[in-house]
Amino acid sequence: MHRNIPESQQLKSPLAHLAIIMDGNGRWAQQRGLDRIEGHQAGAENIHKIVTSVSQHKIDYLTLYAFSTENWSRPDDEVNGIMELLGRVIEQETVTLHSQNIQINHLGRIDRLSPELQSSIIDATNLTRSNTGLALNIAFDYGGRDEILQAIKKIIKANVAPDTVDEILLRKYLYTSPFPDPDLIIRTGGEMRLSNFLIWQAAYSEYYFVPILWPDFNEKEIIKAIEEFKRRKRRFGGVYYTGQAR
Repeated sequence: MHRNIPESQQLKSPLAHLAIIMDGNGRWAQQRGLDRIEGHQAGAENIHKIVTSVSQHKIDYLTLYAFSTENWSRPDDEVNGIMELLGRVIEQETVTLHSQNIQINHLGRIDRLSPELQSSIIDATNLTRSNTGLALNIAFDYGGRDEILQAIKKIIKANVAPDTVDEILLRKYLYTSPFPDPDLIIRTGGEMRLSNFLIWQAAYSEYYFVPILWPDFNEKEIIKAIEEFKRRKRRFGGVYYTGQAR
C-alpha cells in the first residue's frame, strides 16, 4: 500500500489511524445561498479527494464521521436527502475504491437504515473485505455513547462473567475492533468538541481543530495536520524525559 508517491516525498510520522469529524457542509451551502443538501453533496464529493490523499501517505486507517445518532433529529428533508446521497455514493464509489485496494468498513448501527441501504453497505464491505490498502471506516448512524451501550448489551447476552470484563475484552465488542485507536482526530468547521465521536477510543488521541468547512478541506490541510501531529509529544499519562515518555 501507499505506492502512489515516492518514498522521499512521503511524510514520516507514527500516524497510523487518522479520524476526521467532517463538519460544516450546511454552513458552506448557506454561505453560498444553496440548500443544505447541496452542502452535503459538496462534502460527499470531497471525501473521494481526501481518501485519495490519505491513501498516498503512510496512514493505515481513516475513519470519517458522516452521520451521528443525534443527526436523526434534523429536518426530515435533510435526513432523507443524506440517506439518498449515501446510497448514490456507495453505488458510485465502491468499485473505484475496490480497484484502489481500499477496504470499506461501516461503524455504527445499521438496523435503522432502509433495507436498500443496509444491503448496499453489506455488499460494499463484503466486496472490499480482503483488500490490504487503506482501511476506510465510515461512521454512519454512529454515536460513541451508543457504541458503548451496544457493546455492554452484547457482553451481557454472551453471558460473560463480570470478573473477566476488562478494557481488552470491551474493545473486542466495539465497532472499531480490531482497529487501533485514532492517533489524530481532525475536526473541520471551527467547532472544538468531539460531538460523541469515538469517545472511548479517543482517550489519548491528539486533537486538531480547523475553521475550514469540510467541502473546502483539502490535501494541503491534511499535510498541515500531519506536520502538526509530528511536533506533538505524546506522553500517554507519563512524563517526558530527554525525548522519551516514562
